Order: sequence, then C-alpha cells, then structure tokens
Amino acid sequence: MYAADRSSRHLGIEISDVAAGRARARMTVADTMVNGHGIAHGGYVFLLADTAFAFACNTYEIATVAAAADVVFVAPARAGDVLVAEAVERVRFGRAGVYDVTVRRADGEVVAEFRGNSRALRTETP
Repeated sequence: MYAADRSSRHLGIEISDVAAGRARARMTVADTMVNGHGIAHGGYVFLLADTAFAFACNTYEIATVAAAADVVFVAPARAGDVLVAEAVERVRFGRAGVYDVTVRRADGEVVAEFRGNSRALRTETP
C-alpha cells in the first residue's frame, strides 16, 4: 500500500510498527507546511493522523477506506518538529471500524487526537 501512496511518500511520511489494527506514521514538519501563524497547518497534522489510520485499518485482507474522521488540535507543532502518529483500533463490527490516533511531537507532547471510522470495501486488498 505504501508503494502506491504517492502523497505520503512525497511528504516524507514513514510508516512503521504495522500490526493487526495498529500502525505508526512519522513526519517532519517542513517549512512549506507552516501557516501564517508560524505553526504547522492543521491539514498536514490531519493528513499524518489519517495516514496512520489508513495503514491500521488496512491490516486485514480487505481494502478499507475512511467513512468519517474528526480531529482535535491540542498543541501547535512548528517547522522542524518530528511528529509521530500512533493509530489503534478500538472496535470492528461488520464492515465498519473505529480507530483512535494520537499525534505527538518527539518530546512526547500531544499535538492532536484523531478518531476515524472505517468502512471495508467488498473487494480484497490488491
């Protein structure tokens, strides 16, 4: 899946620690990811969390996509900060699932909390 994920690769997102219902994604905030307030644009923080979510919910043998997601921004990140998003499955039922993702800076401070709802497609993962 990572090989086909041009967006994540382009942004330098690294994927690690993938296991059933879990995944970790890492990204360094680039100068081009900072908004007019001098902090990381929330869209990039969301994208990192969404990437970890995607890899966690695709650890089963069926292609799975986001059905919904929301985020709470807790603290700012700045250019040069290394962010790590850890996704954990909370529950799967039928073709749906609920996943929580915590995004932290390298110092351990929480930057954002993300919750994603997944939906398994009716086809197997390629």
